[in-house]
Amino acid sequence: MNRIISKSQIQPELNDRRGAALVEFAIIAPVFMFLILGMVEMGNALEATTQLSAALREAGRLASMDWSEIVPEGESPNEKVIRDIRNFLKAGGYPGDDITITLTSADGNDVGQTFDLANPANERRLFKLEATIPFEQVSTFPHGLMNGRNINARIVMRAGRISLMN
Repeated sequence: MNRIISKSQIQPELNDRRGAALVEFAIIAPVFMFLILGMVEMGNALEATTQLSAALREAGRLASMDWSEIVPEGESPNEKVIRDIRNFLKAGGYPGDDITITLTSADGNDVGQTFDLANPANERRLFKLEATIPFEQVSTFPHGLMNGRNINARIVMRAGRISLMN
């Protein structure tokens, strides 16, 4: 009862299966590539958001401490904070000049107005640092899917003159 199957009888089935695999790959490959490229883009956006948040945290820390000794002559504390944010991001490989940075009040009736760190009346008041970078500056790929979108980060801190030395 054992039949011997010749190679010629098996060969047509293998050829039919190869064609099916090619069609399946042609359908799945673009979807797979789209998912991979999307993950790379979202990874870039997440990394940029993390860097923006870190830059704002460090700048907010500077704004909340006794900056009288570290702000150069002829420069306001606001200018120093914004310059430090840009330098922090440039060091991380981001175009610091393309980033929009605002320092506004987050306290009382002045919410949204420019916050002056040098003004003694603003001591112990809340301020908001916000940075925005266009997604095109972060994207790896030159496509229009996310053009016009921005990556934002913001932090609210209290102004003060905290000094570690008395």
